Amino acid sequence: MTPTPAARVPTFLPYLALAVGILSLSLSAMFVRWAEAPGPVTGFYRVFFAACILTPFIVYRHRKKPPAQKPRLLFPLIAGIATALDFAFWNTAATYTTAANVTLIGHTAPLWVALAGLLFFGERLKGDFWLGLVLAMSGAAIIVGSDFLLHPHLGFGDLLALISSFFFAAYYLATERGRRSFDAPTYAWLMALLAAASLFVINLVLGYPLWGYSAQTWLAFLVAAVVAQLLGYLSVTFALGHLPASIVSPTMIGQPVMTALLAIPLLAEVPTTFQLIGGMIALAGIYLVNQAHSRARELSDPNR
Repeated sequence: MTPTPAARVPTFLPYLALAVGILSLSLSAMFVRWAEAPGPVTGFYRVFFAACILTPFIVYRHRKKPPAQKPRLLFPLIAGIATALDFAFWNTAATYTTAANVTLIGHTAPLWVALAGLLFFGERLKGDFWLGLVLAMSGAAIIVGSDFLLHPHLGFGDLLALISSFFFAAYYLATERGRRSFDAPTYAWLMALLAAASLFVINLVLGYPLWGYSAQTWLAFLVAAVVAQLLGYLSVTFALGHLPASIVSPTMIGQPVMTALLAIPLLAEVPTTFQLIGGMIALAGIYLVNQAHSRARELSDPNR
């Protein structure tokens, strides 16, 4: 059997890619705010511009290679559609709630990754998983509940972010498997194309205009594509090709922490006491969930 790409790269590179991905993706909520456009529109241009920038490189890279067979496109297709729905809900949520909230609640995705392993892949989960799940959901409930009582529009945004996390989890699971057939740039390009096509349809259905925006908005679209989509997602996609989702997803809990810190000077958003308490509880729960999930995967497949 052909060796996997993970055997041909230094061990530290996937972890370095994760660090770059965390920093780049931590700015995502800021770009949504600065764009001042409907969330699905910002998401569309983020992946569309990224796909356009990658196209010449991909064409040059594969000019002598045969096109991928249809069965190999299944996982990029799933990841692209999941990303489109994730962006549609998450970007919209970012206009209703704080940058810290939308990023933290969106990153409950590791919980759904672990539950998918339990339900569909026969992974055995012990008591620390269920403790972590209770903590994570309790922390999220504190944030959502306190926001909804004090500011109903914040609670609505938090709920949208929670919905987006389901699709974020689907992206993780599809990408972990899809990267077995594609290198990171090609996979990121395919996913961006498919996500852009899906978001184009979503915007048409919702009636959001795709043009007529200010120069500041177009600049925000472009910077989001380069920093968050290309640098951020390409780094995470590279890491997922060499590390399992059960390692990548818990490491990504550093993103909400970084977003909360960056939001203080960039958006003048200072976390409330309830946000800090709920966030710490949720992060502790997500960590426990993924530690339990990692051990479960090792037990179910010791050759991983």
